[in-house]
Amino acid sequence: MSAVDLHARPSAEFEARLAHTVATLQAAAVAHAGSIVQATSLGAEDMVITDLIARLAMPVAIGTLETGMLHAETQALIPAIEQRYGVKVEIYRPRDEAVIEFVGRNGPKAMYQSIELRKGCCGIRKLEPLSRMLAGRTAWITGLRREQSDNRGNVGFSDTDAEGRAKLNPLADWTWGDVWHYIATRDVPYNPLHDRFYPSIGCAPCTRPIALGEDFRAGRWWWEDENAKECGLHVEPIRNEGAPA
Repeated sequence: MSAVDLHARPSAEFEARLAHTVATLQAAAVAHAGSIVQATSLGAEDMVITDLIARLAMPVAIGTLETGMLHAETQALIPAIEQRYGVKVEIYRPRDEAVIEFVGRNGPKAMYQSIELRKGCCGIRKLEPLSRMLAGRTAWITGLRREQSDNRGNVGFSDTDAEGRAKLNPLADWTWGDVWHYIATRDVPYNPLHDRFYPSIGCAPCTRPIALGEDFRAGRWWWEDENAKECGLHVEPIRNEGAPA
């Protein structure tokens, strides 16, 4: 059974949520014209946002982090997006010398040894490239949803990051069923790993499928305490501005 068959069940509020998402994206594209980017992880939520940006011809750049440790299925979405939507995806990779030094000092499986080393790996492969993606920009868009984890339960539609940029989370109130209903009804391309019980997909060594009844992000850094399960991209926003649900 595919992820679409399993999950595509819209909430009663789906149409209102979709309209609010479109309005949020359009307002941000105008307010930050020429300096806004979608930071896509290429997961299901981000594919919804990419589809909306392309479908409505919004002047929003699309960027992704190619960490050097992604599944082949995730990597394949980059050319699929470019072909489907006729847009160029900006790709940001870790600096070779930093990766070589880290792996040489700590080994290729350092992420399993301690939270400190795992976060060090994330810093090299994700945080530093993200800083280059966001350089010179005043706003970015993510696929964060409140339903994803307890740590994200209070995420707002609009935050401010540590550098003072606007951070938009236009799917904050969407359910997993809403996401897949949108994908199903718009024929949005998605990562086939979702069909294999990977609801949240990161680097290959740090992601596994989940079992029935496990939390949404149980497959991410599964050997760590639940409170540690963030890479640093989405923690401690300076301000959270509530918006209508």
